[in-house]
Amino acid sequence: MIGHHSEITIMNRAILLLLATLACPLTYAKAPAAAGNPPDETQLIEHGSYTNKDGNAVHRPAHSKSGQKPQGATAQCRDGSYSFSQHHRGTCSRHGGVLAWLG
Repeated sequence: MIGHHSEITIMNRAILLLLATLACPLTYAKAPAAAGNPPDETQLIEHGSYTNKDGNAVHRPAHSKSGQKPQGATAQCRDGSYSFSQHHRGTCSRHGGVLAWLG
């Protein structure tokens, strides 16, 4: 037989677990939104895209031919490439991490 104190402890743990689960999506904020402008492919060295967790096609990180921030970039990676990511999590993960978030 479970005592009254044990039932309260189990209920408190369940509530804490639920709150932690609900809070997790808030931990991973979105990266600054791209200005709604896709990058100009003629100004980029690398090409290609991936589908993000929202189902959106996003340009893969790429170096710009001029070395300047390309249109729509949201972060600069440590390897000098620019990311067009729409979320912080995973941004520049194969490019040495994020050097700077761009606004």
